[in-house]
Amino acid sequence: MRDTRESRLLLVLLIAVAFALITVDLRGGEHSPLDGARSGAASVLGPVEKGVASAVDPVGNAIGAIRDSGERHDRIAALEKENASLKAQLGSKDRTRSRARELDKLLKTAGAGGYGVKGAQVVAIGAAQGFSWTVTIDAGKRDGIRRDMSVINGDGLVGRVSTVGPSTSTIVLANDPDFTVGTRLEGSNELGFATGRGGGDLTVQLLNGKAKVKKGDRLVTFGSRDNKPFVPGIPVGEVTRVNRHKGDLTRTVSVRPYVGFTRLDLVGVVVEPPRSNPRDEVLRSKKPAKPKPAPTVTVTATPSGTPASPRS
Repeated sequence: MRDTRESRLLLVLLIAVAFALITVDLRGGEHSPLDGARSGAASVLGPVEKGVASAVDPVGNAIGAIRDSGERHDRIAALEKENASLKAQLGSKDRTRSRARELDKLLKTAGAGGYGVKGAQVVAIGAAQGFSWTVTIDAGKRDGIRRDMSVINGDGLVGRVSTVGPSTSTIVLANDPDFTVGTRLEGSNELGFATGRGGGDLTVQLLNGKAKVKKGDRLVTFGSRDNKPFVPGIPVGEVTRVNRHKGDLTRTVSVRPYVGFTRLDLVGVVVEPPRSNPRDEVLRSKKPAKPKPAPTVTVTATPSGTPASPRS
């Protein structure tokens, strides 16, 4: 429609009519003369509005669902974070208890042997200076660590100190193929030399080819001159197999070490040797053999009143 004088007059007229109808409707109240027209419009436009509403509602519901889903996701994320925190705290407590047990075992071993030890933690593993089985500990020269000191844990011999830095040291483990330590059999005092074999048992060559040795016998370190690199009496391991070859000047046995070299954590460097040789005192006492059950004896009486011979 063109913007002419007639169109402007028509617009003003329509606005005036609209205001007049609004005024009549308001004054009429519940008996407004426009109720009929309003009802007719409702009957015509109602179904259309309902259809539009039914089409729009799923969209609204979806938007609400997405909003609620986001709120639920935030809540789930918060719960997962809280759960992870609780698990971390629990794991930390478990680790603390585990390390406390290790430290307790270490102190008991050091106390039984009369060793003065410097506690340290394994912080790295790997090859160093051509050795294939080594670990690094967080103690060095500043802590009084020196080369060729014995290293133990609560189970027994771990190795010896090979190199020392200001705050760390490298330990050659007892299962290294280049590692050798003098040993002594528990009780019999038979001497030998234990050599590492990597991840397997140690090989011990006894100096006496006729030495009496059997599976289950235990060995400790014999000790070195001036207690370097080894102090005496440290538990080494238990015999698992005896070489039966005859005629040899020496006898070879396989020994399972007490120390688990793949799960080292806390260790103790022996910074002060024992005043006297502890010999076998550091070895844990063996469990006593289970007593055999006593035979049951039953005595029955004969009809004549004379007891019958006992039956077992």
